[in-house]
Amino acid sequence: MDSPVASSAPPSGATDLDLLHAHVAGDRHAFAELFHRHRDRLWAVALRTLGDREEAADALQDALLSAHRAAGRFRGDSAVTTWLHRIVVNACLDRIRRRQAHPTVPLPDGVRDADSGTGGVEPAAPVQDHDTALVVRQALAGLPPEQRAALILVDVQGYPVAEVARILDVAEGTVKSRCARGRARLAAQLGHLRPRPAPQAKPQSTTEQPAEPAPTTVPNVPTVTRGNPRSPGGVRSGSGRSRRDANQEDA
Repeated sequence: MDSPVASSAPPSGATDLDLLHAHVAGDRHAFAELFHRHRDRLWAVALRTLGDREEAADALQDALLSAHRAAGRFRGDSAVTTWLHRIVVNACLDRIRRRQAHPTVPLPDGVRDADSGTGGVEPAAPVQDHDTALVVRQALAGLPPEQRAALILVDVQGYPVAEVARILDVAEGTVKSRCARGRARLAAQLGHLRPRPAPQAKPQSTTEQPAEPAPTTVPNVPTVTRGNPRSPGGVRSGSGRSRRDANQEDA
């Protein structure tokens, strides 16, 4: 007689590996608990990688079905969450390769249907940043799939390079190289989004005297000078002759 399938909920303190083993052993609740633990991050990776909510939901569903069926083949050479992320990323990359010849413009974040089946919280951008977010996601969509996946995991999701290397099943140097090439491509395409620094005024030296303003001139009026120089022989009269010369003429 076959033993009954376990149906009780797994203990709250169970690790990811405990839940996976319980799922393989027949616990009907274990895999659901495992998914709920990591659904938000898995959904974010799928959405950022594909840039389209419907594609992301389909890819995530395909990945979870694959993980559900392949749980018995999990070797334990990495963390369970790393294994789940690897399956999700591979599902996304498969969809990217299939649709690469038909690029689409993704909808803004935050408008996912409530019944899409992912159960995760969709990462949202501020309303005023939607145009910029669309431009960035279009630029990301133009990257080769491997570079895009590496950039999403490292720069967007914030995973360490070592963890991303385990998720993508490549060397750490490969992850760094893909990120560097991807960033270079994005910098060339998105350079116009970078704000230009305002020019700074050159500080005026404290020893430098400010320039004296030029005298204001009015048409038909002689320019005002600083004053006539004194004559060595004293001040002359308005006729230009000294008082002594005038007395001699009277005599």
